[in-house]
Amino acid sequence: MKFGIMVNEGPYTHEASDTAYLFAKAALEKGHQIHRVFFYHDGVNNATRLTEPPQDDRNIVARWSKLAAENQVDLVVCVAAALRRGIRDENLAEGFRISGLGQLIESGIQADRLVVFGD
Repeated sequence: MKFGIMVNEGPYTHEASDTAYLFAKAALEKGHQIHRVFFYHDGVNNATRLTEPPQDDRNIVARWSKLAAENQVDLVVCVAAALRRGIRDENLAEGFRISGLGQLIESGIQADRLVVFGD
């Protein structure tokens, strides 16, 4: 099965990002495909390389970057939501790219299921 994933919450304010990441990882381990992960609303905060969690905490941004690199997962950040929060190309973490809502629509069409995490 091919999944599209949408993440609407920030990495340390809500469990949605952790749950989305774990879902994506489990789906890939079971042989499914991830068409794209689209970060929207506060979810765009998952993409900033400026995040520096304490050493004893999980690094959610690094997790997403590693997942993308190891599995060729497309990590797309909504341009409008990113700009509202001061996120630009120059401060994106590895593996993320900025694009428009058309990428979300395409994912909904191309994937068998679009799974949404967060409000």
